[in-house]
Amino acid sequence: MCEWHGRSVRPITRARRCPLSADTLDAADAVPPATRKAPARASGPAAPPAVTFTALVPRRVPSRRAARLASALRRAAPALGLFAAARLTGLLVLCLWAEHIGRSPSQLLTRTWDSVWYTRIAADGYGHTLHFTDGAVHSDMAFFPLYPGLVRAVTTVLPLDGGTAALLLSWAAAAAAAFAVYLLGERLQGRTTAAVLVLLWGLLPHSVVLSIAYTEPLLTAFAAFSLYAVLTGRWLWAGSLAALAGLSRPNGIAIAAAVCVAAAYELWKRRAHAPWRLWAGAVVAPLGWGGYVLWVGLRTGDPLSGYFAVQAGWRSRFDLGVDNMVNVRDVALRPTELASPMTALIVAAAVLLFALLLVDRENRPPLPLLVYSGVLLLIAVGGGGFFESKPRFLLPAFPLLLPLACALTKARPRAAIVVIAALAGLSCCYGTYLLTLAPMPL
Repeated sequence: MCEWHGRSVRPITRARRCPLSADTLDAADAVPPATRKAPARASGPAAPPAVTFTALVPRRVPSRRAARLASALRRAAPALGLFAAARLTGLLVLCLWAEHIGRSPSQLLTRTWDSVWYTRIAADGYGHTLHFTDGAVHSDMAFFPLYPGLVRAVTTVLPLDGGTAALLLSWAAAAAAAFAVYLLGERLQGRTTAAVLVLLWGLLPHSVVLSIAYTEPLLTAFAAFSLYAVLTGRWLWAGSLAALAGLSRPNGIAIAAAVCVAAAYELWKRRAHAPWRLWAGAVVAPLGWGGYVLWVGLRTGDPLSGYFAVQAGWRSRFDLGVDNMVNVRDVALRPTELASPMTALIVAAAVLLFALLLVDRENRPPLPLLVYSGVLLLIAVGGGGFFESKPRFLLPAFPLLLPLACALTKARPRAAIVVIAALAGLSCCYGTYLLTLAPMPL
């Protein structure tokens, strides 16, 4: 009788009659027998059964975008489950140890080092400065505005304090970042390697940062989705997400650089045939980072270098790695806290993994991921100040884990399980140490 083809209805032959829908049959059964009318008898040939309008109207079909998202979430579910298990295990170990030593787990998660600065900015805005006897000047303008702005928005809408809102935002951003990392890994190496990549990212020695009120999860989420947009040719999305990443953290400039380099390469290949969205994405990408740096400069009276003067007050500057070499020398020559040699090992491992990314022709990631990871590594290695925070600065550089994820995917299951179990133990213990015992800032 009828057949639904997209959005049009066209008749078909009797040999291919479509059955009535269940809704139509249910509606017919709902009519009381006394009110039903007997069908009129015709002298001619029997007429085909009537089809009500409900049989012609299809059930609502979700849009293609929603269907793709649902399909991606189903594929990513095992990886996200492993990531959640890794982080929840780390949180459990942290909470048990904190209770053992008489510390408050909620205070450790919501009011650790920079978390206090973010919640203060969310509550009172910018303008708080600390002066120290050694000449250091810590201004809250060193912290980028997106995260405290989101915290303020959440506390305005929901009856939550700033610390709880900041923690929930970090957890949500970490989950979103894990999903984006999976999408990138799946596109580059397949589902199994993507799941291993997400698990490795959740088991890094310093991945406890993903569980506290810090900005690294937010930066990673925006950066990973921006990279995925670049690989899929969505240049406006790539530029907009890169701009948001640039408003999240100082090293958010890495994703803006990656988008701009990728756009420049595409423009060189296409020349006169480049679409306007490609140009627009490249223009928008650095606006978040550059806009805030300019705002701080105008507020301090020095538009070009005012922000960098604020960073210098925190003893944070780009000195081509001189300060880091001094710290490495101290680690080698004298006893130090555990965080110092661990930092040197983690940074050295990051440099080695980046070299593997460059030389592995078979599994080498696309140019945007190389630029993004390279800039993050350059900032961490070449920047001075807060040596023990370098692993945290490298946490968003998840593409560095691709060589290890590929190796574990190809390894024997028993060997892969041993490596992952060892990483899980290291992550739980070292993360707990960083928040409860380490005397230096995270």
